[in-house]
Amino acid sequence: MPDSDAGLKMPEIHDHYTDRHTEADRLVTTLKGRLELQRLQDLLLEHLPTAPAQIADVGGGPGTHAAWLGKLGHDVVLLDPVERHIDQARAAGINAVVGDARQLPWDNESKDVVLMAGPMYHLTEPSERRVAVREAARVLRPDGLLAVIAINRNANLIGSTLANTLQERREVVEDILNDGFSFENERMAQTTYHTVAQLRSEIAPFVDRVRMYGLTGPGGWLTVVIDAHFNGVSLPDSMEDPDPLETALACSRLADQQPALVHASSLLLAIGKRA
Repeated sequence: MPDSDAGLKMPEIHDHYTDRHTEADRLVTTLKGRLELQRLQDLLLEHLPTAPAQIADVGGGPGTHAAWLGKLGHDVVLLDPVERHIDQARAAGINAVVGDARQLPWDNESKDVVLMAGPMYHLTEPSERRVAVREAARVLRPDGLLAVIAINRNANLIGSTLANTLQERREVVEDILNDGFSFENERMAQTTYHTVAQLRSEIAPFVDRVRMYGLTGPGGWLTVVIDAHFNGVSLPDSMEDPDPLETALACSRLADQQPALVHASSLLLAIGKRA
């Protein structure tokens, strides 16, 4: 780990994912998580090289994405700072190592693809994120693919409004809108929220041909409403047919044709290639 005060923040991440949050469930038990998973797979399939490619899943959690990539025939290694995630990934047969996105353990130009999610929102200092993106670019081969996920700075405002929790979270939401983070964020204080332009600017110095996507798209807000108000409760007939997940997917796929609608997504995906 780099010799910096940033390393002192890692215990909060470890405690959150070990004691307060089960990341292994998020992408399969919530409608929003299922949308995120399907959309990421759809968008990555448009860009992934032919298997077998050498892929690093940096901040890969318990290995949901790594497992899928492995089934496609790719050679995947997962890196995450949380020991619980590494244990879960290894139990699923995934090659996984404990590590830090700011100091990747792989050789220069040894990977065809780097997928990086958590580091962009759990590293709160811009300098830390630059180091992480520079490390990802370092291990990529020329023309290698970098895919980065970030959380939209507007997501808390819209999500809290739809969940009808804005009044109780107003101070946190205002902090995030103004600064991109909040020390009072009860979900996790160590989280950065990006604008579209900010995310592009943070990866553009290290990769070319950056393309921005609304990962969950505007259709994702349908899933937020359902998860917030119907979680564990049967949906009314009018909301079950057609399948709301298919509706959300259709909406977000249509929005991909309109670049301005990237801003309407709660999650952002930036994809670029190393020169």
